[in-house]
Amino acid sequence: MKWSLTKHHGLGNDFLVFDRTQGIPTESWTDLAVKWCDRRTGIGADGLLLLDRVDEHTLGMELYNADGSRAEMSGNGIRCLAQAAYIADARVGSHEYSVFTDAGVRVLEVHGASEDDPNTLQVEVHMGSVETLSEPENWGSLQCHPDRPVRHVSLGNPHSVVGVENVREVDLQSLGLKVPQINLEIIEPGPEHHAITLRVHERGAGITMACGTGACAGAEAAIAWGLVPGTVEEVLVHMDGGDARVRIDKDTRTAVLIGPTTFVATVVVDA
Repeated sequence: MKWSLTKHHGLGNDFLVFDRTQGIPTESWTDLAVKWCDRRTGIGADGLLLLDRVDEHTLGMELYNADGSRAEMSGNGIRCLAQAAYIADARVGSHEYSVFTDAGVRVLEVHGASEDDPNTLQVEVHMGSVETLSEPENWGSLQCHPDRPVRHVSLGNPHSVVGVENVREVDLQSLGLKVPQINLEIIEPGPEHHAITLRVHERGAGITMACGTGACAGAEAAIAWGLVPGTVEEVLVHMDGGDARVRIDKDTRTAVLIGPTTFVATVVVDA
């Protein structure tokens, strides 16, 4: 049996999208995620997204990380999922989706592509509230200096944000492997007054070029710590794969993520 997948990326954080209207493979999704996401023997991606369709404005999303584990939510992934549905339905202009995820319903607005880059869409995602979490298991093994700012939060999935002087001087891989059950972000202020620079080690995928929920967690932490002025409307988040913008409502601690998603290819595989 042959199956069709589309590949997309949000700032280099790449995903395969499987539209379940074409049927269900006999192999488990965990096994298929590991096989298809492998960068040497498979197609290669940070995760596998399963797209369900309810109606023209309502979608469902399930996410499997590259290691086969399930994740509740992905800010870059949900934008890729929306782009897959948008392209498949040959839409133009702006279109709104409500997406059911394991973290709850998220509302997105997909904007049409520009003439110079027809494969890239700008997508705005209402990400829900940033909730405080307790310190994760084995956190002490990171040996963070007690004066270093740390924030543990959830956007439907768990994050730990650490403030550092220079994100390039931190051995993020080693630190991330000590707390593999969370998404670990390190952030530094700037270079612009309303910006932060962020690197991330993601649960189930390792170091990735960008993380949408991580960008929101980092932006909320930066506002709380005064790394960016509390008066800014949007925090610009620089990541290895490019820039996203985050709006944080300071009263409700809800986040809105704005960033691009790019269609890469359609791939036909044997399951």
